[in-house]
Amino acid sequence: MNWHERFRQQAGWTSELRTYLFKQADLPHARDVLEVGCGTGAVLQEIKSPTDVHGLDLDPDRLAEAHLHAPAASLVCGDALRLPYPASSFDITFCHFLLLWVTDPVKALQEMWRVTRPGGSVLALAEPDYSSRQDEPPGLQPLGKWQVEGLRRLGADPSLGKHLADLFHEAGIPIRECGEMQPAVSSPPTPADRQLEWAVMEEDLAGLLSPSSLQKYKQMDEAAWLAGTRRLHVPTYFAHGVV
Repeated sequence: MNWHERFRQQAGWTSELRTYLFKQADLPHARDVLEVGCGTGAVLQEIKSPTDVHGLDLDPDRLAEAHLHAPAASLVCGDALRLPYPASSFDITFCHFLLLWVTDPVKALQEMWRVTRPGGSVLALAEPDYSSRQDEPPGLQPLGKWQVEGLRRLGADPSLGKHLADLFHEAGIPIRECGEMQPAVSSPPTPADRQLEWAVMEEDLAGLLSPSSLQKYKQMDEAAWLAGTRRLHVPTYFAHGVV
């Protein structure tokens, strides 16, 4: 599984929204910016401002890859629940597809708020709600239920996205704007994108379905894309909090 390619794919889904939210947070005039859960640097590598860019991740292997993709960033191996930075260190603190994987998302948000300067922004750029996944044709609908179960087994909260605003309120972070990300109007995914999506599904569903069952659904999925009858939508939410 090529995780950098997956993270780049996710970054592509949120590119338009990130541009908008970074503008609202005044990224061009920010002195210091932190991404919590930066992974392999798929988002950090796209920040082209004079800002000092920082990234933190718990996985040292992914962080080592981030050094290659975002060499200008200051990177630290650490825990989102105990950010190793003084209070009021950053003008913008953000995360991207992270909170669903955190054992205590309220604590993570409170830490993000703590290290953000007064007048700054805390951004949750994308948190999905896999429990509301939509699949067409009907024969592919079981995939959503199995993915929810697979993510729970892996330690994620697959429905976190729809609770994002409540989590900000619980963390004590005033919300400037929040909502569901609107799907981009685009052409169907390329064969490479579909292969990458299935590589993730196979990771999520390991132990839940036999290899032969997975292959059957993969063939059904591909046939539906080629026939123009495939629909796949996972509601994904964002929030912009202020300090």
